Amino acid sequence: MLSPEQQDRVVALTQDFAREGRTEDLADFLDHGVPVDLQDGDGNSLLMLAAYNGQGETVAMLLERGADANLRNSRDQSPVAGAIFKGEDAIVALLVAAGADLNAGTPTARQAAQLFGRGHLLPERDV
Repeated sequence: MLSPEQQDRVVALTQDFAREGRTEDLADFLDHGVPVDLQDGDGNSLLMLAAYNGQGETVAMLLERGADANLRNSRDQSPVAGAIFKGEDAIVALLVAAGADLNAGTPTARQAAQLFGRGHLLPERDV
């Protein structure tokens, strides 16, 4: 069993791996029991951080391992809206294909796409 300090360190490391696109390192931690939907104190998931930072390979790996494409942070932001905000078209496509809810969160992905002129990235209707 990990101490609280060790748990905090694991969270920090995995969050850094997600941000930096260190896919293999992150996968190794997941293989050793770190939950794929691990969130930090602000509710940011590994998927959220990878998507927001343009780490497509890491996003794909997390989705393949069952990461929740709709897990929002404490500010009610979704990974897909974050990817739209950052102009990460390929990541938006991955999240949409994984079933990201385009009408959830604040702002919704649809609102973010409209605001930033990226409506072309999203299907006109939900499937």
